[in-house]
Amino acid sequence: MKIDLAPIYRTTVGFDNLASVLDNIFSSDAGSTGYPPYNIEVIGENKYAISLAAAGFQENDFDIEVEKGLLTVRGKKSGDNVERQYLYQGIAARDFERKFNLADYVEVTGANYKNGLLTITLEKQLPEEMKPRRIPINTAENVIEHQQEQEAA
Repeated sequence: MKIDLAPIYRTTVGFDNLASVLDNIFSSDAGSTGYPPYNIEVIGENKYAISLAAAGFQENDFDIEVEKGLLTVRGKKSGDNVERQYLYQGIAARDFERKFNLADYVEVTGANYKNGLLTITLEKQLPEEMKPRRIPINTAENVIEHQQEQEAA
């Protein structure tokens, strides 16, 4: 699916990153296989987790990389060099690559692999200058007095 984003580019200034993200989302979803399945959940204020179901992998089979707001998770199955003869194989044992676009100030804070689930934790870390702040009201001693202009007679 291709969406024409030209109207966004010609009527906005400084939002070209948003248009690029939208364009990447729509172009990358077309080739997605749906493997491995994953969840994205909110686990607290400004805290998130991405869980990928990757049964049969080991910790050293994963490569997690963040570059320019794009989280890439790759799984490359290390072979156990054992020939198996399956009557039915329902558990996928193939390499994968999943990409997630991260919002500004979202940082990967950790990763854990347990019971076939790779969980990547993220946190939105706003810089101090972006956080809301209170402005105190001046007390009477710090008041700037306004003088009225006197009309010339």
